[in-house]
Amino acid sequence: MNITFVDHLLPKKIVFLMMLFDFHHHHHYKEGIYNLNLLESPLDRPFSVGIHPKDVEKTLDESWKWFTETSLHQHCWTIGEAGLDGIIDTNEDHQESLFEKQILWANEIKKPVTIHCVRRFSQLLKFKKMAHVPLVIHGFNKKKEIAHELFQKGFYLSFGKAALQNVSLKQIIEDFPLEKMFLETDAAEFDIHLLYEKIAFIKNISIDTLQDQILENIEKLIDL
Repeated sequence: MNITFVDHLLPKKIVFLMMLFDFHHHHHYKEGIYNLNLLESPLDRPFSVGIHPKDVEKTLDESWKWFTETSLHQHCWTIGEAGLDGIIDTNEDHQESLFEKQILWANEIKKPVTIHCVRRFSQLLKFKKMAHVPLVIHGFNKKKEIAHELFQKGFYLSFGKAALQNVSLKQIIEDFPLEKMFLETDAAEFDIHLLYEKIAFIKNISIDTLQDQILENIEKLIDL
């Protein structure tokens, strides 16, 4: 379950070797896309870099410089996680301003955005209008109506550990198109194989079919 980089091809061109792709995680030992911490150095494997809403007040010239420079690294696959959070004690105007800046930067460097959103889904739609790159909501765990609206507006959804436990997510996952879906472990400690098994069962397909579709999705997302 490894990723092999092909140096003589395009910088991001890869060969996937029998892996269950983890779209978003925070553990160095896992495959997939690792989410860098604020001011963390880039890795020699796929990662995501962004400024989380909780770090908005820490966003000084140093962190913005780190973000923009690191995002240009060949192994940076997505911008994020960036977004809006309605339950943290951080100024909402500042959150929106920084989120907009990151989307505009993503437009400039042509990389998709991994979005953190808590209780602010209605506000996401105006940001979608300014985005010229794909937007992925990570760790989706909300109502069917929200999932449907996000799909209609062109968002991807990434599902995590909640899909193993939340019965209401079953219908959402059953109806949601595989072509707009990713799977992730986020910060949780569990084997992503369990998530692939669950989603494959809900969608009434094999794990191999699910794996193939997820890999096709990531190839399209990052334009390999």
